[in-house]
Formats: sequence, structure tokens, C-alpha cells
Amino acid sequence: MNVQAYLAFNGDCHEALNFYSDIFNAEIKNKQTYEDSKIDLPNSYRKKLQHAELKGKGVHFMAYDAAPDTPLNQGTKIHMSVDLKTPNEAKKLFHELSSSGQVHHEFEERSWGHFGRCTDKYGINWMVNCNNPD
Repeated sequence: MNVQAYLAFNGDCHEALNFYSDIFNAEIKNKQTYEDSKIDLPNSYRKKLQHAELKGKGVHFMAYDAAPDTPLNQGTKIHMSVDLKTPNEAKKLFHELSSSGQVHHEFEERSWGHFGRCTDKYGINWMVNCNNPD
């Protein structure tokens, strides 16, 4: 069994995946647009991503641009969680993800290790964690 995250975007999926691919040093794979889809969509939406995957060492999630008639609500029920080996690499990742976004818990040392929580500029919630000291 493999449980995997599938992120929904409101027309900026490709831009968001480029952002994440830089941060995670990962590749965007299996890109499919709505161009050949039989779904009734405006022509301006045909080049949007109907499916894509971000794959790299230790990262693999899927994403798409929800059809314009699909309501997307900013929710807080799910967060992408990233565990890193050192506080320095975790802090760097946290700052990259939170850039132009919103910090909910500053990345700092906690009783269990180092942790920070943010929402990135695309509305995706992230928890960055490191249980090991430098």
C-alpha cells in the first residue's frame, strides 16, 4: 500500500510545482494538461495541469489544477510534513517554503526537536521538523 498526497490548485499548479521543484531538488513528471480532455472547460484553461507529479529523493506527491467549477477552500485539516536530518537544513527549507507565505509557528527548538509550521504562497500548509541535533 502507498498513501500519497494529491494537491489541488486554482490555476497555478505549474507555477507551484516549479517553486517546489527548486526547493526540493525534484523533477516534475507525468504532466498532463486539459487540452485533450473531453471536460467542458474554457479554452483559457486547456493548458492547465490535469495531473502532474513531483518526484525526487525523499519526495513524491501529485498535483493538479481543479476545474474552474470545482470549489477550492483554504483548509487547515491537512498539512504536508517534512522531516529533515539537521536543524540547519530544516530551517533553510522552512524559510524557503514560508517565503511570501504565512508563518504560524516560527521554526525554532521545541521540547522534541526543531519545528516550524507555515502556509506557503500557494495556500499549502507545511510542517517542517527535525528531531536530531546538528
